[in-house]
Amino acid sequence: MTTAPADPDDHHDDASDGAPAFGHDAGQGSFFGRRKGHKLRSHQADLIAGLLPRLALDIAGAPPADLRSLFAVPVDDVRLEIGFGGGEHLVAEALAHPRTGFIGCEPYVNGMAKILSQIEAHDVRNIRLVAGDAAELLAWVPPQSMARIDLIHPDPWPKRRHWKRRFVQDATLAAMARVLKPSGEFRFVCDIDDYVAWTLWHLSRAPEFIWTAERADDWRQPWPNYTMTRYGRKAEREGRKATYLIFRKTAETR
Repeated sequence: MTTAPADPDDHHDDASDGAPAFGHDAGQGSFFGRRKGHKLRSHQADLIAGLLPRLALDIAGAPPADLRSLFAVPVDDVRLEIGFGGGEHLVAEALAHPRTGFIGCEPYVNGMAKILSQIEAHDVRNIRLVAGDAAELLAWVPPQSMARIDLIHPDPWPKRRHWKRRFVQDATLAAMARVLKPSGEFRFVCDIDDYVAWTLWHLSRAPEFIWTAERADDWRQPWPNYTMTRYGRKAEREGRKATYLIFRKTAETR
């Protein structure tokens, strides 16, 4: 399962830029994908060729027993952001929480180039990257090794025939429950009402998660210190209201 859209009118942060999807062949060190969208600037291409291999995780091999060992600086916990788009939220979180290690998963070349530019500019040391499929990453991650997973403005998949591609599915929830620590959180932001309803329906059926909201503002307003993404600002300009959901992993497992 991937967060990459198939239709050109889908409006993920970088899909709206026409950015191509790509993957990584760890054995060959090569990148491949749909070569559509904006051409990378020279420095962006240099970052893809030079900086990304140093930050990219090789999920074809065995994972470390402790994910914290993946980072060049000491970290206390590890978090994941799935489909980070232009990287605004992920970089802001990494800078605000230097003792937390962050893994960002994004299948788009242009999105990866944007976050690499920010990582270089701010000398960020606590981010590792995966250029590809979040489901494969979740299968690779050791059990109970992550404190939080964020999914910010995922691709909406508006057509019914594409709903099976939506990230929040029973199998995905089981995978997230496996990798989250007890009381770990899954945070979800979306401005598409039917996708929010879809997510609430699936999470309400998952015994591993509880919705933490106690009042309407808990889902109507961003959580404290939330960094608005480029797509989030675009949605606001166009009159779409986002919903902010936080789910906590329980002790119960399937």
